[in-house]
Amino acid sequence: MITKPLFNHHRSHLLFLRRHRAFINLFSSTSPPTDFLHEAETKIRALCEKPTSQFIDAFSIFNQIIDSNLIPSGSTSNFLVGALTKGKRYNLSLQVELAIGVLGLMVKRGFSINIYNVNLVLKGLCRNGEVDKAMELFRVLDRDCVLFDIVSFNTVINGLCKAKRLEEAMGLRAEMEAADCSPDTVTYGTLMDGLCKEGRVDEAMDLMEEIRLNGLEADVFVYGALISGFCHQGDVIRGKEIFDEMLGKGISPNVVTYTCLIHGLGKMGQWKEATEGKNPDVATYNSLLRGLCENGKVDEAMMFFDKMLKENYIELDDKLFSVLIQGLCKEGRFDEALEFLSKMVDKGSVRDMMPYNILIGACLEAGHVEKAMGLWKQALQLGLVPNSSFTYSATINGFCKLHMVNIAKGILIKMRASGLTPTLLDYNTLIATLCKDGSLEQARRLFYEMRNANCDPDVISFNTLLDGTLKAGDVQSAKQFSKLGQLDDAKSVFEAMIASGFTPDVYVYDSLLKGFYSRGEKEEIINLLHKIAAKGVHLDSEITSTILMCICYLSEDINIMELLPSFSQQTSKGSSITFNELLTTLQKSHSGLQLSAA
Repeated sequence: MITKPLFNHHRSHLLFLRRHRAFINLFSSTSPPTDFLHEAETKIRALCEKPTSQFIDAFSIFNQIIDSNLIPSGSTSNFLVGALTKGKRYNLSLQVELAIGVLGLMVKRGFSINIYNVNLVLKGLCRNGEVDKAMELFRVLDRDCVLFDIVSFNTVINGLCKAKRLEEAMGLRAEMEAADCSPDTVTYGTLMDGLCKEGRVDEAMDLMEEIRLNGLEADVFVYGALISGFCHQGDVIRGKEIFDEMLGKGISPNVVTYTCLIHGLGKMGQWKEATEGKNPDVATYNSLLRGLCENGKVDEAMMFFDKMLKENYIELDDKLFSVLIQGLCKEGRFDEALEFLSKMVDKGSVRDMMPYNILIGACLEAGHVEKAMGLWKQALQLGLVPNSSFTYSATINGFCKLHMVNIAKGILIKMRASGLTPTLLDYNTLIATLCKDGSLEQARRLFYEMRNANCDPDVISFNTLLDGTLKAGDVQSAKQFSKLGQLDDAKSVFEAMIASGFTPDVYVYDSLLKGFYSRGEKEEIINLLHKIAAKGVHLDSEITSTILMCICYLSEDINIMELLPSFSQQTSKGSSITFNELLTTLQKSHSGLQLSAA
């Protein structure tokens, strides 16, 4: 049987064969390794690893090795194949041809071939449209007992499908099973995509059944192929069923799937007839619009919505145009979003606060306070009453980010007046903002009000108020604590926090220690150190320094300047220690230390 040559006999390939004449007349005996061989192989690697890889020069040295009656090592040959197939600087076709030449030598000499590199060569040929050469190389290596893996088969099957040679691709799938290499989802997806593009959707559905029988999970590519196939056949209803099945399995459609189904839904004649006058599924449209918006195709989503609206294929629904408003807001197109909402209001289609919630939150996020307030008033004028905590929470959060805390507090009051209970997040957001703005007394009142309203504080609530209390006393000048009375307040909140079962953060412990140290309260320092030890708090460099300062104050025979360097070095390495570990280290070097962690 005569096989086609691996290279066509045009000028460049004749030159290639002349340059690689050594492949034809290789000596059967292996020449002993020499210094030249070692140096040449080192140069090959160096040339290929350069930022601007010099493959031609590397291959020229490879030729010199062969012309010297030497045989390059298998590792160097594998390395060169990999470098050639990964390189992007030179002509892809030439690089792949050079790689095939090296593979030819390796097969002839019986070297172990790296299947990863073989796959790269096969991929390069298929990507270059040379599927015949890919198949011939596949057959040659198969005869030489190269064990192909799933990637090898999938690469060639993909090349055959793209070349519309489906029968050969299906045949190769059968060879996979004979070679004890089971098809995976990629194999099935590639074949199904090829079949659907040829209008053979029924055969693709047979493969879908095989996927299920083999215990595999279809992915978005598999579902997308079927949706595309049915929609191109005009069977939009079946395409939608596949789409719904995909959503039911929790698989997120990609933009290709969305676009394909939208194209099918654009031909609504069959859809309208099949639904027998019923309203189309709003959830499907919602998912389609959301998918387009999330993939940055807001304009396409708007066009699709307008078309469906104009053709009366959908009824206006708050959920549908809320998706579009959110898409516009994410792109910063607030004026367009406002105009779109205005159109929906004119049509009498706005029936709840959802679109207003989205726009108000987005406007506040971007600092457009006047627009946000205008939208709030407009919603109230339309008789839309904020009837969920989400509306209020989004507004409170937005005004707090802008440090417009008085307005945020007013919203909180309105929220309670409407019979809704503020959430833990609402309180924490307001408390944090009040603390940052220095309104500590208001933050404290809100904290106690929160507890009276049966909204139990969490660790964030306590830490926020403690941090705010201590910062208000200026931790850097801790002497002010006693004057301002903040330290006693902080201690009170700290004790309530411990009683509630929460653990303060390291910053809180550090700040309290500094405060007690500044007032010379030895007993408070010792009690707090015992709490730190009992909780097993991990110490950072800042609190370690504070603890050492306190210990030196408690034990006057200890010099802090002797202690700080070793602990600073330990904590600067990113490690942390517990208080008990700190004490153990101290007691080893200062046996007279009386402080106990017990």
